[in-house]
Amino acid sequence: MSPIRVLLGDDHTLVRAGIRALLEQLDDVEVVAEAADGREALEAVKQHRPDVALLDIAMPEMNGIEVARRIQQKHPDVRVLLLSVHSNEEYVSEALASGAAGYVLKDASVTELDLAVRAVARGESYLSPSIAKQVVSGQVQPGGDVSSSLARLTDRQREILQLIAEGNSTKQIAKKLGVSVKTVETHRAQLMGRLDIHDIAGLVRYAMRVGLISP
Repeated sequence: MSPIRVLLGDDHTLVRAGIRALLEQLDDVEVVAEAADGREALEAVKQHRPDVALLDIAMPEMNGIEVARRIQQKHPDVRVLLLSVHSNEEYVSEALASGAAGYVLKDASVTELDLAVRAVARGESYLSPSIAKQVVSGQVQPGGDVSSSLARLTDRQREILQLIAEGNSTKQIAKKLGVSVKTVETHRAQLMGRLDIHDIAGLVRYAMRVGLISP
């Protein structure tokens, strides 16, 4: 039987090393690549085509939820399992709407991580028990108000929104994305119009509320 090939994405080197060590203790699980931010994770998925992409939600450049959304668009055979310290409704709702196959809290046991990886690799879904309880009780609805507001933005606009919220200047964003300053300014104006938010502080607050960046 072929091992489950896992891509691990987390921006903290020590956390990534710890999770990798845990995964490598599991039978028939192989970590084929690591990524320190969302952009690296997407490139690694393209290059390695893992069975499971195990991604922290709060990654810089492009958060895990946005990476999950793009993986579903471009590589639907790759299953995404999101890791987070957050169990609040906004994060979970947006994660489910992204097409991720699973959501595991970072305080999970090794046994739970094992169960989650194997479940999503089999084509099933997995939610940490406290998250599953919220879904069953109706507290969390995939595609709620948060998801519908983000859905009004293009992939590039969501990307620029996160970079703005992380404190990047227009010139820095243009350099990171390989586009002109004018293009960034146009996207920023469009996303402000679509969200009806007309200042940078408002965009930052919105990005925190919907889980693009951590508070």
